[in-house]
Amino acid sequence: QVQLVESGGGLVQAGGSLRLSCVVAGIDFSEYDLGWYRQAPGQSREFVAHITHTMRTTYGDSVRDRFIISRDNAKNTIYLQMNSVNTEDSAVYYCNAPHSLWSTTMLYDWGPGTQVTVSA
Repeated sequence: QVQLVESGGGLVQAGGSLRLSCVVAGIDFSEYDLGWYRQAPGQSREFVAHITHTMRTTYGDSVRDRFIISRDNAKNTIYLQMNSVNTEDSAVYYCNAPHSLWSTTMLYDWGPGTQVTVSA
């Protein structure tokens, strides 16, 4: 059974930083491409960042140059370093494995997510 568990969210002031983690259990982690996604109240889920099993990274336009995605295969964990956050970054953040880079179809059920709230 595959489990995705996000953590690291919280309340942060605009301009600050936060690091999110996602532990993935039940797969051969090192062979999967993984991504971060977010959903704000009343909005659809949005692509944030993606990292391939070969460490290639891709970012959404709204976070490029501010967020950094990384992975530690030894810990079955991906990270999202969030810098220079603004109020529009407030959302629940999720990780998952998409069928392909821009696919909205995920391989696994969504985890609980982690709430990020940015105060002005």
